[in-house]
Amino acid sequence: MTVRIGVDTGGTFTDVCLFDESTGRVTVVKVSSTPADPGVAVLQGVRSVLQAWSGDEDLTAISYLAHGTTVATNALLQHRGATLGLITTAGLRDLLELGRQRRPRLYDLAARKPSDLVPRELRLEVQERLDHTGAVRIPLDEADIRSQVQHLKDAGVGAVAICLLYSYLDPAHEQAIAGVVREMLPDAFLSVSHEVLPEFREFERLSTTAVNAFVGPVMHGYLSRLRTGLAAAGLRVGPKVTQSNGGVISFEQAAELPVRTVLSGPSTGVVGAAHLSSVSGHDDIITFDMGGTSTDIALVRDARPVVSAGTTIEDRPIRTPMLDISTVGAGGGSIAWIDDAGHLKVGPQSAGADPGPACYALGSGEATVTDANVVLGVLHQRALLGGRMSIDPELSVKAVARLADRLGLGVEQTAQGIISVVTANMARAIRRISVQRGYNPADYTLVAFGGAGPLHAARLAAELGMSQILLPPTPGAMSAMGMLMTDVRCDFTRTRRLVLDAAAVPVAAALGRELTGQAHAWFDREGVHDDQRSTELAVDVRYLGQNYEIRVPVADVDDDEAGWLWSTTTAFEAAHQRRYGYVNAGAPIELVTFRVAAAQAVPRVEPARVEVTGGDPSAAVIGMREVHFPEAGGRVPTAVYDRAALRAGDVVIGPAVIEQYDATTVLLPGQEAEVDAHLAIICRPASAGTVPDRSIESAAVLTGVQS
Repeated sequence: MTVRIGVDTGGTFTDVCLFDESTGRVTVVKVSSTPADPGVAVLQGVRSVLQAWSGDEDLTAISYLAHGTTVATNALLQHRGATLGLITTAGLRDLLELGRQRRPRLYDLAARKPSDLVPRELRLEVQERLDHTGAVRIPLDEADIRSQVQHLKDAGVGAVAICLLYSYLDPAHEQAIAGVVREMLPDAFLSVSHEVLPEFREFERLSTTAVNAFVGPVMHGYLSRLRTGLAAAGLRVGPKVTQSNGGVISFEQAAELPVRTVLSGPSTGVVGAAHLSSVSGHDDIITFDMGGTSTDIALVRDARPVVSAGTTIEDRPIRTPMLDISTVGAGGGSIAWIDDAGHLKVGPQSAGADPGPACYALGSGEATVTDANVVLGVLHQRALLGGRMSIDPELSVKAVARLADRLGLGVEQTAQGIISVVTANMARAIRRISVQRGYNPADYTLVAFGGAGPLHAARLAAELGMSQILLPPTPGAMSAMGMLMTDVRCDFTRTRRLVLDAAAVPVAAALGRELTGQAHAWFDREGVHDDQRSTELAVDVRYLGQNYEIRVPVADVDDDEAGWLWSTTTAFEAAHQRRYGYVNAGAPIELVTFRVAAAQAVPRVEPARVEVTGGDPSAAVIGMREVHFPEAGGRVPTAVYDRAALRAGDVVIGPAVIEQYDATTVLLPGQEAEVDAHLAIICRPASAGTVPDRSIESAAVLTGVQS
């Protein structure tokens, strides 16, 4: 027997999902994360899930292993990357600081700029210049190059970034400098812009190249140690790492291009949620992934996650294909606090895995979202993770009581205030990716996962007017399971600005062939069989003179020149109408950046379909407890169900609590939840649009802002 395993490292827990290829059985294990070395928890989790599956820890049974990691992101956020040197075109050494001259916090007297990735004395220039056509205006001087590299060598840099003006048109100068760096600094991590991001906009290209170099040694060391540890434990296959674009790549490629992993974990949760929801008949969804430290949100239309060109972390643009995911600092471990104006706030600070919430009894006295749920009776009062992790509810009461005394409120009122504030925070985040982009959340199904997602989904949906919630069978390990539903993928790009007319067609065709050739060369290196290969061509398009592009999928350029021009124009105008609400008919259209996405289809975990035999869930009731529901005016006796005992067709009426190993689900009074044929739970909150959640109004009072 062989198994496929996905491992997702979070700030609080590391989730492991095992899929038995012969039986279809899914096994999930959660272990505490080990921030000092995340690989320790990864190896522990793999061994634990194998033990739970077969009774031993034999890694030779693994046929596929994928890992989602936050190592690159944390290294950037915590500024613990390599000592970095930069070589760029004369006149551009200060571009990282100058940026685009935007001042998002113009009137904030206490605003702080992020610290420099590259100290100014290590930002060096070489005399060279290409013009906007790629023609050489000032040739390279090898003596100049060697002098600058020697300076970096004397400074003891651990990584070097190379980014020259217009190198995306002709990389020859960057290649020459890279050759000298490899000769003189053979142990330094090297990041070269035409390999990292062969696109225009020099600031974004420089920033992305620098970030890649900064986190490169950290990521390379982490993956090397983990690969060695897994191999020593018996793993016989090459492990994979998830990318921000929702696909996976080899450890080796991730070590070379770590910038592609900045949204490594959350991306596969979106991919998995989209697939599972589509199987259950829900193609338009908003994913709500709430873990211990943060919440990740994405909008999915027609079962296809939206891909963006990049993101910004601490004012640093990172341009690499990634799923369009919005993150807010709200999780089970988010700490509740009172600001100088006396308002209750929640997050973004988190108690993490150690010391964790107060109820973990590991030394923290800070009240967290988890502690609030313990105080309200929503969470089990003795243990979490299906009884595997003991907690002390009295410590939660004491932590919340300290806040209550300062606010002049009761303990339960304060605990509910914490829940209301964090709900308001998450609702604002969802409105940003939906309402502000022209989408009505009420038209979408809220897919809740992560360890805390099902716990908060009901009130969040009610606040947003969403009529349906879908809870996957193993919500607490959705990101880990998503790794078993995603393809091996790599993206290839090239900027070439062309006005969309007949003269552009042969140039576009040549670029398409060039990028497709790069994709097939990658397939060859990865050993991908011809019948597993697929490529998709897209182009970033805009009206001539615009500053922002829209990505448009296009057909491969063929002999039908007029047909290709018409189809590309039509696709762009439809996308422009949808995005901006108008079409500038007859205006010149410009092709900007060509993109080919290469994917290897891999066997996917498919949700089992079972016979619908249920209707009466009473056999799944495992107890009753008093739970505080503001919708019911206070504490009410509430049935507690074992999700594993619910059958397809069972209907649970709220108020209710549904417990399982990896998550807890809360149903509000009057809410209905039905188990479908794929063992997903479909909730229809009766409060959506009819019974307003007054606790959200309380949040506005407590925080001093309106949600």
